[in-house]
Amino acid sequence: MKDNKYVIGVDLGGTNTVFGAVDKNGNIYGECKLKTREYPSFDQFVAAGCDCIMSVSEIVGGIGNICAIGIGAPNGNCYSGCIELAPNLPWKGIVPIVESFNKLLHIPVVLTNDANAAAVGEMMFGVAKGMRDFIEITLGTGVGSGIVINGELVSGHDGFAGELGHVIMVRGNEGRLCGCGRKGCLETYCSASGMVRTAKELLINSDKDSLLRKKALDTIESKDIYDAAVQGDELAMQIFEFTGDMLGRACADFAAFSSPEAFVFFGGVTNAGDMIMDPIKQSYEKNVFPVYKDKAKFLVSELNGKNAAVLGSAALGFKMFS
Repeated sequence: MKDNKYVIGVDLGGTNTVFGAVDKNGNIYGECKLKTREYPSFDQFVAAGCDCIMSVSEIVGGIGNICAIGIGAPNGNCYSGCIELAPNLPWKGIVPIVESFNKLLHIPVVLTNDANAAAVGEMMFGVAKGMRDFIEITLGTGVGSGIVINGELVSGHDGFAGELGHVIMVRGNEGRLCGCGRKGCLETYCSASGMVRTAKELLINSDKDSLLRKKALDTIESKDIYDAAVQGDELAMQIFEFTGDMLGRACADFAAFSSPEAFVFFGGVTNAGDMIMDPIKQSYEKNVFPVYKDKAKFLVSELNGKNAAVLGSAALGFKMFS
């Protein structure tokens, strides 16, 4: 790949889709944003996306300086080049996004899911630079993950490996119902929305005083829990302890299949800093198989939160077509 080449990184989400031109140093030149749900027709979305790509490309000297397009999307399958059965996108079924963009722009296109894109971005531009074995865990509305072993992203035989957010942590009917239809998945406890569910359960089932009681139950957000914890609210701090303990136990299990050098955490929940990271580390060391003790690093992503998904998608393009 020549030094003057760029990759278009595409962060395709249920609300917004963001396009940006990225160089090999992780600099982003211009961005273009679409409201994903304003395009109920996939063909219309692709046409608007191509316009965005052309517009962003002009900032770096035109489409001739774009060597690849990397797309991170929910349920993105790296093998088929399709978005498959994504529940939060307006296009149902199997959507051939790689073929569609490639046909119109005649540029190599690569696709993966959003959490895998974050892991590749971390490996190229972030705190995992130079690492060959690590697990990226994204803590947002759900819990996503990207697993890197021997310097390669783990995709599995069907392109959907690494859904660690759907490891069952609480067995039986006691587990919380997950959007995937099962009960007790990690993301029902350790995502931002999972923390809100914990808060509501504690507020309903205890008489403990809390700043959170000043808000109606159905209006509580994860930031409210953080704000209360910063002020020393005992119930809010209990939520972080519970969440961190469960994440630490999950990571202790994950270590058994890849012995990672590091766990890298990304997403809004990590803004709590030591309040969430300390209980994760303590729980991990308490529960991990002895041979793995005191070996793994627990790191917070260094990628800029606003542009991280664009960087991750672009890194995928650099990795695949360099």
